[in-house]
Amino acid sequence: MTSRIGLSSYAFFWQLSDKVSAPLSLHDALERTAELGVGLFQVCDYAPLETMTDSELEAVRATADRLGISLELGTKGIRPGHLRKFLRIAGILGSPLLRTMFNAPGHTPSNEEAVAIFKEVLPEFEAAGVKVAVETYEQVPTSRVLDVIRGVDSPYLGICSDPANTVAALEMPREVIDAVAPYVLNMHIKDFAFSRKDGWVGFTYAGAPLGEGLLDYDYMVSTIDPHQKNINQIVEHWLPWQGTEADTIRLENQWTKHSIEILRSK
Repeated sequence: MTSRIGLSSYAFFWQLSDKVSAPLSLHDALERTAELGVGLFQVCDYAPLETMTDSELEAVRATADRLGISLELGTKGIRPGHLRKFLRIAGILGSPLLRTMFNAPGHTPSNEEAVAIFKEVLPEFEAAGVKVAVETYEQVPTSRVLDVIRGVDSPYLGICSDPANTVAALEMPREVIDAVAPYVLNMHIKDFAFSRKDGWVGFTYAGAPLGEGLLDYDYMVSTIDPHQKNINQIVEHWLPWQGTEADTIRLENQWTKHSIEILRSK
């Protein structure tokens, strides 16, 4: 078994947005993914997905199948109705994994509520062969997320590891990596760095090309061991707007190619 390299919709964050003059469609992003020789795409926090008809979703699946691309799915929130909605979408897209977060606009559950929700819905996910990976994120302490996962105690519930997010809550990446390693089902790969703001008053915390920031990728891989555990590694970016559409798109594509090259070399 081995880890697979995938791209997230966050690798095309600006190109999929209405910030650019000619946004990519999901089909376009899949074509770009295939052109890069990548066979996995995670449709993550892509708002139009929720309003697509079954035929539109089936068309996305057909494009992915034609290109030889496997799909994964990502959303935010754990309300039972929301999880069931995305379980249905996962079924149409053929996704074996749903990445989510505890928090969603207007709802951050208590640990007890989260455990109850997952115990209610996970039998449906297990029956469908879809695992749920909760992302490490600054809004909810990693220790709380792990308490819920241990409380549910199901192989169909685990962690989507992204140590870049937790720095905003003053959780150190290595400590988060160590804590979540036994429970990881999916990995988001993005590098990050601090830079001084103009005038040296304060900092900007943003993305960096993989290998050039503060992410200790080698430590993360040696600790989580995705290659032996068959955990997919999904490329994302935190790329700030570069002032012009052309510069932003150029750098977004450059970062994606760079990340793929590094991951393939490991």
